[in-house]
Amino acid sequence: MDLKSSLEECSIALNLFLNNKFSEALELLRPWSKDSMYHALGYSTILVMQAAMTFEQQDIQMGISTMKEALQTCQRFRKRNTVVESLSNLVSKQSVDQLSEEEMHAEICYAECLLQKAALTFVQDENMINFIKGGLKIRTSYQIYKECHQVLQMTQGNKSKNETYHQFEGGVKLGIGAFNLMLSLLPARILRFLEFIGFSGNRELGLYQLWEGASGSSLRAILCTFTLLVYHTYVSLILGTGDTNLQEADSLLEPYLQKFPNGSIILFYAARIDTLKGNFEKAQLTFQDCIAAQQEWKQIHHLCYWELMWCYTFQQNWLQAYRYADLLSKESRWSKAIYVFQKAAILCMLPEDELKSTGEDIVSLFRQVDGLKQRIAGKSIPTEKFAVRKARRYASSQPVKLILPALEMMYVWNGFAIVGKRADLTENLLVTIEKEETALKNETSHTEYYMDDICMLQLLKGLCLKHLGRLMQAELCFNQVIQSEKQIKYDSYLVPFSMYELGLLYKQQGEREKAIRYIETAKNNYKEYSMESRLHFRIHAALDSLKVSPASTP
Repeated sequence: MDLKSSLEECSIALNLFLNNKFSEALELLRPWSKDSMYHALGYSTILVMQAAMTFEQQDIQMGISTMKEALQTCQRFRKRNTVVESLSNLVSKQSVDQLSEEEMHAEICYAECLLQKAALTFVQDENMINFIKGGLKIRTSYQIYKECHQVLQMTQGNKSKNETYHQFEGGVKLGIGAFNLMLSLLPARILRFLEFIGFSGNRELGLYQLWEGASGSSLRAILCTFTLLVYHTYVSLILGTGDTNLQEADSLLEPYLQKFPNGSIILFYAARIDTLKGNFEKAQLTFQDCIAAQQEWKQIHHLCYWELMWCYTFQQNWLQAYRYADLLSKESRWSKAIYVFQKAAILCMLPEDELKSTGEDIVSLFRQVDGLKQRIAGKSIPTEKFAVRKARRYASSQPVKLILPALEMMYVWNGFAIVGKRADLTENLLVTIEKEETALKNETSHTEYYMDDICMLQLLKGLCLKHLGRLMQAELCFNQVIQSEKQIKYDSYLVPFSMYELGLLYKQQGEREKAIRYIETAKNNYKEYSMESRLHFRIHAALDSLKVSPASTP
């Protein structure tokens, strides 16, 4: 099968995929997946997407092994003495002229397989030890992309730009874009750890290359679009400061909504964008449409359940939130520990009579959490570790109840940045927090967790006040946590996170130097606390937005 035909067939498979015909797409690609690099890449890409959605070990393993096969297929088409293995890393005009069209595509497909294999490992472990453990040839991938980028610049003036050339161009933009974006997110200590010494990603360049790729008509346009959507709707929230570019997300998705109005992945992003705008009611309807759109990939339903659980949490509709947490704990294998913790945390928010109607036992649910945690590549998942630590309060024969655990978890996932778009709901949350604070202060005997609980409530209260524009009061709340540092016994994470939030508050008020000072303190003065790596990602993003980052390479 020649290059042109394989690109055409992969384009048909892509349309099937976007129309929820997942197995048909795989069936179309499978027969040629050992003989055509684009079939190999397409086939393994779908399996990698599936793995990234389910987070299930068997899917991840399957994704990685199919990627290995795809790498072997691409390898057969690469120039024997590949560009990268030649002594000089500079691509010469002569070496470019000697590359056949097929060999150019083999380089880019090979690099893309390596990149996806790297991304899968990234999914596996937030701490990225795996990145190194797998001895991933991520450097090789990066090198190949840089060289292909040079090839692109050298051939820019050529008259013979045909369809396959544009496909190659799309591949380069996806790679250079995704690489720069991924590297720009990494805190310096992780970059050093990865021996990427000397080059950090350039976020602006990454976003621009991806945007150019998404605007093109190549097969990779949708991959560029999905990469940008994941960045705008998830990464910049969970690993960033919560400033999302929803306008761009909207305009990227619009053409696909027109073309695939029932495509479940497209509907999912449409609903997620509405969630981030604070249009929870509209998002809830779209998530339901997304669930109804297909039955084949249940994991898309699970993503919707997770989102619906949060939408109802933001609205403090605890019974509905519980329904989705319950579905997740029964159906999804992504993280049982988090689902069961989340379910118990939501039940804590219900009034006594409603709790009885569910027939659930909160104490026994919290006691299950520890036994459900998983180890990936010998390491535990930070959010699971956090849930296990919190649930320990129920381990003894005299359990000490957690205070507003559902709202604390909401903070862990940066949910206040989302609900903060709705003053009415933020006001309601503030009422809930203050009610709990009064009750806690009025208790006659304090538990050993008293100061931890008080400080946690101050942090949450500060976040609500900040989003309601009551910045002076918010500042007082964050400061109270910082000043209580010596009295906090267990939740040491509260202090660096409050420092960071205070820094963001100063940034919002235009006090740049003060903002940098507080955020740097959060970064440098605290160690060994819960979700440390997540805060370091957020700190990196915040400092990046406050000042010029280190010099970057394309």
